[in-house]
Amino acid sequence: MNQPTEPKADKSGVRRHNLSLVLRTVHDAGETTRAAVASRVGLTRPAVSSLVEQLLDLGFLVESGKTFSGQAGRPGTVLKPADTGPAGLGVEVNIDYVTVCVVDLTGTDRVRRTERLDNRAAGATEVLDRAARIAAEALDDAAERGLVPAGAGLALPGLVTGGSVRQAPNLGWNEVDAERLFAEALAARRPGTGGPAGLALTSDNEANMAALAELWFGGLGDLRTFLHLTGEIGVGGAIVVHGELLRGAHGFAGEIGHLVVDAEGPRCRCGSRGCLEQYAGQAALLRAAAAGDVAELVRRAETGDPRTRGALDEAGRMLGRALSGAVNLLDPEAVVLGGIFPLLMPWLAPAVAEELAARVVSGLWTPDAARLRAASPASDAARGAAALVLHDVLTDPLAYATAATDN
Repeated sequence: MNQPTEPKADKSGVRRHNLSLVLRTVHDAGETTRAAVASRVGLTRPAVSSLVEQLLDLGFLVESGKTFSGQAGRPGTVLKPADTGPAGLGVEVNIDYVTVCVVDLTGTDRVRRTERLDNRAAGATEVLDRAARIAAEALDDAAERGLVPAGAGLALPGLVTGGSVRQAPNLGWNEVDAERLFAEALAARRPGTGGPAGLALTSDNEANMAALAELWFGGLGDLRTFLHLTGEIGVGGAIVVHGELLRGAHGFAGEIGHLVVDAEGPRCRCGSRGCLEQYAGQAALLRAAAAGDVAELVRRAETGDPRTRGALDEAGRMLGRALSGAVNLLDPEAVVLGGIFPLLMPWLAPAVAEELAARVVSGLWTPDAARLRAASPASDAARGAAALVLHDVLTDPLAYATAATDN
């Protein structure tokens, strides 16, 4: 009786996987050698050399000219990711600004533009057209640096799903087809970079994108399960579990800014009352402290102004109240505060830590437990959006080989 034969592995598929494995290993190391890569990934040195040569030819890797002799045998030439070729375009649309950045394979910001704009005073089409204009200018700068966009990520406020903003209360957006509007506006300025046949687009909530930037570029070390809050006009939240975003059934998980901390509190734009952002959002803090901007808020806090200190203490208590419920529910390793919160940590953190210590049932969140952290300066939503594109490049470099050879 004939025995069934095992299906043969697709050699091209195996090589494709191994190219990704080698590229990601070099990327994570920053600088390394062929021998070190072989040791890390468990492939033979000849196999790794063949894969490295292909990645060099395609422009994903470069040889630095340095040698490294940290292992037995002949010194190896140092490999590192290329700083030309495929790059990620990140676009953050927020309530009062638009930020665009272009990030290369080394994870370095090569182009960054921010324009302060009151996006509440314009319709969605106009706002996304502004964002496309800034993105087109950034791509022109990137092209002069030998960078080719492999795709674009949009970081958007509110509930984002399927390329659309279902609801963004602080902008007054409802059911906005954001990816399509942005792609059309970008294509009008740079033919070939927008539309269905042009630049690949992805989109997500801006707090999720900021959390990804913190995960990939921040100073978290081995920490992979955390809550990330972004303080802007409102308060955004993201949940990362074992290095992956927890999105929920419909992609809307993390809306901690609309968690009710006082049922009799002020009316929120979302229609509810007493939401966290009505106490800890930028607009609420400036209003409570009678400050014109965040810089003035910080100056007043530093001088001990009673009204400012009181507003920050109240915001910290409400943050701690909301976070304690989230910590009891999700058991994260840490809470990371981003956006404007790192500037305000000296005055926010004591009240937040006190609430957490009093309300978290595990007993692990004592005031000195160092589980409450300020976000890294590198972890903004635009950078996370660009990094999401680069993550796809690292996962399947052959799919982006054209961008690597177009220079």
